[in-house]
Amino acid sequence: QVQLMESGGGSVQAGGSLRLSCIYSGYTYSNNCMAWFRQAPGKEREGVAGIYTGGGRTWYADSAKGRFTISVDAAKNTLYLQMDSLKPDDTAMYYCAQDPKLVRPACLDSVASGARLRYEGQGTQVTVSS
Repeated sequence: QVQLMESGGGSVQAGGSLRLSCIYSGYTYSNNCMAWFRQAPGKEREGVAGIYTGGGRTWYADSAKGRFTISVDAAKNTLYLQMDSLKPDDTAMYYCAQDPKLVRPACLDSVASGARLRYEGQGTQVTVSS
């Protein structure tokens, strides 16, 4: 059983930055599908960024490209999402997720579709004011 816990959310003004962290515990896998999703009130859940650790290939939503960076520190069992140049449209609950059974390209295809992965955290709120 894998447990995930997000942190780092908060309230910032437009143009600001936040770094979300997701500490995972339980079983760890050398090859893993990890991702960040978000859901705003009244909107569908969407994939924001994903990474397949067996090779390090990443995927970003168009809205995140050039502003967000996903990374993993395996030594710390932590997944990160660095978010820069934040916009009010980025306001949402952000969730980290992982699924060691998904291999590339199914991993990144699943993230792009917004599909729920095997393990997911409780979320951290990000609010961006104009």
